[in-house]
Amino acid sequence: MNKFFSSFKTKKRFAGYFGQALLFEKKKNLAKISLFILISVLFYACNSEKRVPARKQLLVKNEIFENGKLLKNQTIYDQLYQQPNSKVPIVRYRFLLNLYNLANPNPDSTFNLKYLNNKKKYDREVKWLSEKQIQGLRKSFWYLGIHNFLKETGEAPVILDTIKAQKSVARLKNYYFKNGYFDVDGVYKHDSLAPKSAQVKYYLTTGNPYFIDSLRTAIQTPVLDSIYKTSKSLIVPGKQYKTEDFENEKNRITTLFRSHGAYRFQANYVTFDIDTINKKNKASVILNVGDYSYQENDSTKTEPFKLYKISEIKIYTDYKSERQDLAIKDSMTYNNMNLYGYEKIKYRPHAITDAVFLSKGGMFNDENTVLTNRYFNNLKVFNYPTIQYQVDPKDTLAQSLIAKIYLTPRKKYSFGYTLDLTHSNIEDFGITGSITETIRNVFNGAETLEISARGNIGASNDIANADDSFFNVSEYGLDAKLNFPRILFPLKTEKIIPKSMIPSTVLSLGLSKQTNIGLDKENFTGSLSYNWTPKINTTTRFDILNFQYVRNLNPENYFNVYNSSYDALNDIGQTYNTNPDYVDLNNNLIIESGTTGFTRDVLTLKTVLKPDDQEYQDVSNIEQQRIRLTDNDFILATNFSFSKTSKKDLQDNTFYTIRTKIESAGTMLSLISNVSNLPKNENGNYEIFNLEYSEYIKTEFDYIKHWNVNKANVFAMRTFFGIAIPYGNSNSIPFSKSYYAGGANDNRAWQPYNLGPGSSSFSNDFNEANMKIAISGEYRFLIGGKWNGALFADAGNIWNVLDAVNYEPARFNSIEDLKEIALGTGFGLRYDLGFFAVRVDVGFKTYNPALETEERWFSQYNFANAVFNFGINYPF
Repeated sequence: MNKFFSSFKTKKRFAGYFGQALLFEKKKNLAKISLFILISVLFYACNSEKRVPARKQLLVKNEIFENGKLLKNQTIYDQLYQQPNSKVPIVRYRFLLNLYNLANPNPDSTFNLKYLNNKKKYDREVKWLSEKQIQGLRKSFWYLGIHNFLKETGEAPVILDTIKAQKSVARLKNYYFKNGYFDVDGVYKHDSLAPKSAQVKYYLTTGNPYFIDSLRTAIQTPVLDSIYKTSKSLIVPGKQYKTEDFENEKNRITTLFRSHGAYRFQANYVTFDIDTINKKNKASVILNVGDYSYQENDSTKTEPFKLYKISEIKIYTDYKSERQDLAIKDSMTYNNMNLYGYEKIKYRPHAITDAVFLSKGGMFNDENTVLTNRYFNNLKVFNYPTIQYQVDPKDTLAQSLIAKIYLTPRKKYSFGYTLDLTHSNIEDFGITGSITETIRNVFNGAETLEISARGNIGASNDIANADDSFFNVSEYGLDAKLNFPRILFPLKTEKIIPKSMIPSTVLSLGLSKQTNIGLDKENFTGSLSYNWTPKINTTTRFDILNFQYVRNLNPENYFNVYNSSYDALNDIGQTYNTNPDYVDLNNNLIIESGTTGFTRDVLTLKTVLKPDDQEYQDVSNIEQQRIRLTDNDFILATNFSFSKTSKKDLQDNTFYTIRTKIESAGTMLSLISNVSNLPKNENGNYEIFNLEYSEYIKTEFDYIKHWNVNKANVFAMRTFFGIAIPYGNSNSIPFSKSYYAGGANDNRAWQPYNLGPGSSSFSNDFNEANMKIAISGEYRFLIGGKWNGALFADAGNIWNVLDAVNYEPARFNSIEDLKEIALGTGFGLRYDLGFFAVRVDVGFKTYNPALETEERWFSQYNFANAVFNFGINYPF
């Protein structure tokens, strides 16, 4: 009987293998058939001229020649009214044009031919479907929708238009004229490459450029002339003429005069006379600034510009348009400013006047108006303010202004919510939601209090027992944030951080509970931080106190979560364990009694393993990792962060961003402990609340640079360096403060936490370390429509340095270890939805430092080892 069951199982197993082989063969055939169909479809669509009308030609190429020399400058090509259909870089394939060509140009005719013009087929179909249903097919996806989709997603063929070519010549000439080529001339010529395709060549004869010979000024108002002479002009003799310089100079002069009291001055009062007569490639410039002109009755009069002072400041604290004719019920004067309320004023006066950069008796200054608007808007207590100026009727010289500031309060209580789809290094897919209650003017000083509850559920393949349910990651928490629109400090800080930097103080508290990698955590956080903006697009934050308490809820579950760590320890245990109580019937270490007991025996030299043995070091590394990831952490830190960007707006593709941060943790606690002569524990460390606190110093530098290659293509680069050094009370860095490598926003050829440290091939489930170097470059190009592509290269790694990790391949000991920097290359596809972009990147391991030296380059450069990354928005 046993033989029968054994034979039956063998046959069943063979049948299973045979079935799997058939299934595999079917999948291979299906893949081949799909690939054949795809190639056939693309080949069919590859006739780029298929949708070109008769006696028309497809524009396939533009060429611009400057004085006989072919140009490559994309900025000049962008002046043309017609551009050929886009191509995918490198392969030079007109993907979107061919996608458009797949669409049926007349789906209605096709439908009629198939049904209405074929009576037999129509009668046969009516037996199965009603006449109404057949007519409904006309507007269905397969007969109409798919063709509309292909047309909207693809690009219609660009048909050569000679009128647009003539307009392009005029635009090119204008472009050169604006850059100092006053004698430019141009023509175009189109060449037929085939009956239905052509290229256009533009020939420009520029002559020599003109240069600024001299600059003279004719400023009618003497006081403005005096102000101008204190500044430096953007129009410099000897510099090539550029219209852009003249526009910038006009704006500069306008800002200069309006910042020095010229309230009525506008940019149209600045004009330029340019004289090139009897001069060879030189231009003399006269800068004209006329007097103020105004209408009186039916005549126009002029007079010199006046410089105005502020004689009175009126602030309406609860203005609404329907209240403007009502009587004022409350008023007060503070800091030479008059505050008015249609109802009782609900704000402490300093909370309002601190936001005003105008001063009674001071000169009118546009910059102060902008600063006042910005400060009030940043308070988030009022809608965007309105500031108006009125000539003071009491001033007989008419050189004084009354400033009126109208403030419309927002609702004291407001409720908001968010719902987002997310993707992170842990979550493959997540749903995040939050509800927030905002309370404004909490203490009548324009403070805001935000209380929010948040929750997240997600799916991850990295979690133990990931197959139990789709959503196997969760987090929920409560947060409170109180914002004061000023620096709260015992000493005055106005001289160090003036109010023009819009300072604020933020107190925050948070509590969250996570169910993620299986250990599960509770996080308690809090901070006291100061924020200010030294300049536009520059932000600074100083956390004078920032604490975090992390409590692991299931530390005994460690080896159930970190499977590779368990497998490595178990493999060693099967060889060197001598205690039968530590293993089960299959000789595997029991979690947790067996893993704990065997590890203790190894590290206390109760086995044959010695500290010099590799297996001893592996057990020590596994234990260090376990302690770091299961111990509760208390972090009390002070940190300073700074960020700056040159990005002007969302359309700006040439900019840089710098972020830097320095953090010190535990220093204050150690200082107090030393001064107080507090006792140390058995490990020689100080404790707070019976818990060893972390002590380290950490610094980071992040630099991002974007270059606009042309109108649609961008090259982006990112460099990152970070290091956290433990000292004093710690010999390692808390997991939450350590670095990892890999993932959708890092080295995309590796999964998150799978790269490093160093050349280590011993893989934990979540590899991390305390030093990181990362360098990435990405060329982003427009495929067409909302579709974009990217080619990228990511380099970097993590290492252990100056901490307790002794595993040599994971450590950074000298500059020689830079050869362990991993390199991943690949390509990506992005779909831009406007407010965010969805992307898929494929990364290939180009250089893998975890392999033997002779196998590191390209040995894993294949789809079998490729990593597919899904992301929201760009990686940097």
